[in-house]
Amino acid sequence: MPTAPSLESAAAPRPVPVRPELLAPAGDWECAKAAVENGADAIYFGLERFNARMRAKNFTVADLPKLMEFLHRRGVRGYVTFNTLVFADELAATVDYLKAIITAGVDAAIVQDVGICRLIRSLSPDFPIHTSTQMTVTSAAGVEFARELGAHLVVLARENSLKEIAAIRDAQLAAGTALPLEVFVHGALCVAYSGQCLTSESLGGRSANRGECAQACRMPYELVSDGQKVDLGDRRYLLSPQDLSGLDVLPDLVRSGVASLKIEGRLKSPEYVANITRVYRQALDKVMAEVFGPTPAPEAAVMAGVRKESLYDLEMGFSRGLYTGWFRGIQNQELAHARFGTKRGVYLGQVTRLSADSVTLKLTAPAKPGDGIVFDAGRPDEREEGGRIYYVDQHGGETTLRFGRGDIDFARIHVGDRIWKTNDPELDRRVRATFEGDQIRFRREIHLEVHGAAGTPLTLFARDEQGHVTKAGSTLPLARAEKQPLTTERLTDQLGRLGGTPFRLGTLQNHLEGDVILPVKELNELRRRTATELEAQRAVPPRWQFPENFSPPAFPAAPAVTAAELIVVIREPHQLEAAWAAGARTFYCEFENPKHYRDTVVRFRALQGDQPTASIWVAAPRVFKPGEEWIIKQVLSCEADGYLVRNYDHLKAFAGRRLRGDFSLNVANPLTADYFVNHHGLERVTASYDLNIGQLEALLQNAPGTWFDITLHQHMPMFHMEHCVFCAFLSTGKDYRDCGRPCDTHRVALRDRVGAEHPLKADAGCRNTVYNSRAQTGAEYAARLMALGARSFRVEFLTESADEVTRTVERYRQLLGGQITGAELWRELKLINQLGVTRGQMETPARVLPRKS
Repeated sequence: MPTAPSLESAAAPRPVPVRPELLAPAGDWECAKAAVENGADAIYFGLERFNARMRAKNFTVADLPKLMEFLHRRGVRGYVTFNTLVFADELAATVDYLKAIITAGVDAAIVQDVGICRLIRSLSPDFPIHTSTQMTVTSAAGVEFARELGAHLVVLARENSLKEIAAIRDAQLAAGTALPLEVFVHGALCVAYSGQCLTSESLGGRSANRGECAQACRMPYELVSDGQKVDLGDRRYLLSPQDLSGLDVLPDLVRSGVASLKIEGRLKSPEYVANITRVYRQALDKVMAEVFGPTPAPEAAVMAGVRKESLYDLEMGFSRGLYTGWFRGIQNQELAHARFGTKRGVYLGQVTRLSADSVTLKLTAPAKPGDGIVFDAGRPDEREEGGRIYYVDQHGGETTLRFGRGDIDFARIHVGDRIWKTNDPELDRRVRATFEGDQIRFRREIHLEVHGAAGTPLTLFARDEQGHVTKAGSTLPLARAEKQPLTTERLTDQLGRLGGTPFRLGTLQNHLEGDVILPVKELNELRRRTATELEAQRAVPPRWQFPENFSPPAFPAAPAVTAAELIVVIREPHQLEAAWAAGARTFYCEFENPKHYRDTVVRFRALQGDQPTASIWVAAPRVFKPGEEWIIKQVLSCEADGYLVRNYDHLKAFAGRRLRGDFSLNVANPLTADYFVNHHGLERVTASYDLNIGQLEALLQNAPGTWFDITLHQHMPMFHMEHCVFCAFLSTGKDYRDCGRPCDTHRVALRDRVGAEHPLKADAGCRNTVYNSRAQTGAEYAARLMALGARSFRVEFLTESADEVTRTVERYRQLLGGQITGAELWRELKLINQLGVTRGQMETPARVLPRKS
């Protein structure tokens, strides 16, 4: 009688999660080598144009064949970053650029621009597209949008939590349309949503959407609430998050099903790339073997070991403080400590005593002669004292550090100053040794099979992890063995000697029949031939399809429209009547709290009377994340005439209604505009705020002017962020559930280093937007734009009074009606605005980046 199975034996086997790819940055050849030799499965790199790190050294198109051959021989994939917006007058050059990328055998392009996704798919039906984090995908609808564009993988926004990533993955699986997902696992953490930050553009004409971010988030700011400076002590770096480190949540990331873990850092050194790649390679391998292996170890114990082994190296690599970012959800008290926005390293302790040539402290981490340190007096925007340790004297529980003569001005050091170790030469040497020279250090597994019988050749099959297979036969036949036959152990020893190749032996299957033998010389030759052939197979670039004939699309001119339309964007309910009184008849509303839309629409209907052409449109928050469906329902309940589409969820949520695209869709070229207008049915789209006057003119020369809203007057929205400044610095709460909602009761601004106070607002999702304190106007360019077919112009307000709204709307109506000139309005606006006005990005000259030789 069979025994009943135990509960353990009856339980279904636990599915083993798929090992995610480890993706490392490479700003130059040395960084690429550092990544490969330390275990990266893939690297991503920029070329001389169209990438979001134009300050990196970058590669050139001419480098691509050699680079891709090197990577593929080593079993590593290479992805080109094409993650910027592309302007209308650049599309012709873009076609040639993309052709070169595709024919070079690149494994994928990382793309931000919707139009460029369409262009790639027109050029090649199968070349892989990875949508960039610059595309601001935060939900399953965003992933589906990318899939419809032809993407093969989606990089999610850094702001998505583990719970949200799981929800996105589950929604995809339920729909049967799952795409692989990639997340950033380590590196600098932007405070603003990637693709939605206009700060560098607004303040300096350097577009983050063009790879020229000026890192204004790392600058000090003062918090001003209701007109008064808030005393925050030494916390002044209010928008500078700690660096992301997902090391502690690696098992959770593996469980979530993400396909790729990305390390940030194309501006970093080869040592940084080597160090961080090695740490995550070892940690990920340990997690897969010990947490998800056949005999799982306690996860907490495994991760404690990983952290102990890795933390020092991570902090010394580059650290503004290491934190799990948004992976564990929102914790506004921890994301940005606000004490500094620059690299620190490992904390050593605080100065307890001073002498004329030394400092004494209680060490919290090791220090030795040669280490570099910096003294932190809480004023990182000023010159800080620092240097190399010359002598270490430990006595009791304290340590005295001495430095080279004249290296430190001890008059500027104080008891209580923090000391950070910023450099460890020994670690640098150890890290450089992992990639310097021509030696192959990191090898990838191959699997061997041996077949044969006495009197026949020995046949050796080799297979790598990417599916390449090679076969080789011995020139001599196998002979019967009198002694020392070819056992599995002997074969493993002889065929596993793969030094000097990019391979290491994984498994060997022995299918030899009987006791047979073959000379060692013959086995060695088989091993060499097999490895050489397998390496040659890997070096062959992938061949992506190309159509025989390709011609870029052209768009017909739109029929002439005589009258220009003035669109007034209001952000406070009282501005409605003031703008109406001045003659405005089209309104876009963007309120912090969408529950006020219903009352505003009712008031608009009363004003509207029998004027059917007047219309009111409302905007939901710029970002949508899983669980925020209630906001959409609240917005829809107001029954406005139309809705602004600001992200990919809005395309579905507002379907069947009148729709227009907001600036957040990043429409910078005709291909993108056409997709939203003709594929998704939007009436118009707002032209990107990254376009200067010349680029706007190029857009209008290549697409119908009736497709676009063009913003003539606004306070540029700069940072748009998950980080809530209200919660972090005006409360002790971690999120909306316990912060007391100071955003409802206080008017807040951020004062920068030149004294400008930039207004701060929070939306229904508790996301903050920082607006430029000064309004900008394109009044002087209106006639040029109208001559090219533009007819819909936005004039936006922030906190302006009713009188200011009325006066401004009246003057812009006169401008569009031809009663005053743009120059006249420009002069008037400069006089009547307390802070003056600027021309903003409109007058910024196009930045021409030199081609590399």
